[in-house]
Amino acid sequence: MPVADTSQLISGVAERYASSLFELALEAGSVDAVGADLDRFRALMVESEDLRRLVASPVFSAGEQQRAVSAVAAKAGIAGIVGNFLKVVAGNRRLFALPGMIRAFHIIAAAHRGEITAEVTSAHALTPAQETELKSALKGVTGKDVAIAVTIDPSILGGLVVKVGSRQIDTSLRTKLSTLKLALKEVG
Repeated sequence: MPVADTSQLISGVAERYASSLFELALEAGSVDAVGADLDRFRALMVESEDLRRLVASPVFSAGEQQRAVSAVAAKAGIAGIVGNFLKVVAGNRRLFALPGMIRAFHIIAAAHRGEITAEVTSAHALTPAQETELKSALKGVTGKDVAIAVTIDPSILGGLVVKVGSRQIDTSLRTKLSTLKLALKEVG
């Protein structure tokens, strides 16, 4: 039996959990509040290397992860649906897929609102003004309201990589430098 592609496994796990969370949030009439709590937890992960290690590492037991995530969520004022969701995810040893779950939740919520979602990769966090400007530019191109799911990846050095559906626009500095390096090799 062939080994499953890890990215598909994470994506499948993330989508199932996000879908269940969305259904709970929809029933409770708190989709926006749940999205905001997820974003706050994601911001905590971006800020804390220790929290990122806890989320990604298989070394910690389910109980340790559950206690730590509960404490972080409580300190951040994240309770209710998202607080319970984080405990379940940690208890089921699925914290490794949490960033994908958060992304998938926002994609599902945007589709529910009739928006399309753009996956944006940036070298650093975008300011609210930059997010608004990007949404406006993408709306002009697509003709629809656009929600953006931002992933921070310092390895792109600068610029953005934007994916909307099957279209991708790569203005990252890493790609520009690679293109320049290739062009210089051809000249020499």
